[in-house]
Amino acid sequence: MQGLKQHKNKVSARIINIATLAVALGMAAILVALASSQGLQQEIQKKTSAFNGHILVTLFENNESQVSIIPFEDREALRDQLTEEGNLSHFYPIAIKAGMLKTDADFEGILFKGVSSDFDWSRLESFLIRGRFPEVSQKPSTEILISKTVARQLNLKVGDRTDAFFKNQVQEGLPNRRRFTVSGIYFSGFPDIDQSLIYGDLRQVQGLNRWKSNQIGAYEVFVKDFSQIQKTADSIYNSLPSELNSIPIFDRFSSIFQWIALFDFNVLIILIVMILVGVINMATALLVLILERSRMVGLLKALGAKNTLIQKIFLYNGIAIMTRGLLFGNGIGLCFYYSQQWWGWIRLDPTTYFVDQAPVALGLVEVVLLNLFFVFVSALLLWIPSTIILRISPSEVLRFR
Repeated sequence: MQGLKQHKNKVSARIINIATLAVALGMAAILVALASSQGLQQEIQKKTSAFNGHILVTLFENNESQVSIIPFEDREALRDQLTEEGNLSHFYPIAIKAGMLKTDADFEGILFKGVSSDFDWSRLESFLIRGRFPEVSQKPSTEILISKTVARQLNLKVGDRTDAFFKNQVQEGLPNRRRFTVSGIYFSGFPDIDQSLIYGDLRQVQGLNRWKSNQIGAYEVFVKDFSQIQKTADSIYNSLPSELNSIPIFDRFSSIFQWIALFDFNVLIILIVMILVGVINMATALLVLILERSRMVGLLKALGAKNTLIQKIFLYNGIAIMTRGLLFGNGIGLCFYYSQQWWGWIRLDPTTYFVDQAPVALGLVEVVLLNLFFVFVSALLLWIPSTIILRISPSEVLRFR
């Protein structure tokens, strides 16, 4: 009899350990998926926004074009209207012109993005790999910031001078030629950006297009709360003159944001699967515990204990076992999070994911809410297997010693 009891204890202990391990691995998998998903989403949003702004204010005629076709006036009244928007952080005038960068050995198509003297270069600080940003505060500057991709293709270094050619806006003759000095080199990880975008003085674009000094191609608007971009864009649109449009970054790069939105769905699937795996294992362990202690259940019933009270005893026991699994799972998940954040040991293909290492992002509130949700859902589902207690009859289980 003693040997049978020891055998039962060994079986239940083994099943409980398996259930604890399943919960731990499930929680770790959820945390890893959530941290990776949020990190990649935030990094792609950050990169896309840094080079393109959160909202673009431009003429309707320029909507479908990457370059600034028709200008509008940069008026003080228009700036005041934009400033009144509460969620707006700052904005800058820009103009983009297509052209060609040429060296003695090769040439490359470019998009020359002209910025004003009040442009905030700090947003691009983390992408600057060599040199410095162009100085555009003096007379029309001839300094440019080019990408690592363009620099490699044209064999350019910081300090090198190169010719740029742009379509002549007045006559169909020879293109306009400008000579620029490379002041810095950046790398974004976005092929569409790195293959063509260079930064320079806004006055260069104005001169090439024969625009007046107060004519620009667009405003790049940055907001305080990224989650309120659509609402802010609608509010700006309603306050703008009828010829101007406000385009949120979601619409300009819809394919990218639709792609990263799928990450949330993937995390949801992982969450559901891992919770089901954990609950199934916990339910199995709970059933074994109830069957092993059927005599105790019968005795408690004989002493007048209600079924709900006995169910709660086993349910609390199951939650205690689950809590231990959650502690181990959180430990594994947080170890992954901090190790990846500090050392970046998981590398990615930048041509596919736009980053060269897997970024991670996780908040304390999210971890706490995730654990509470796991316990709450599991407690509800574990109540179902605990109903086997209702079928245990004291007269049957206490008949023999």
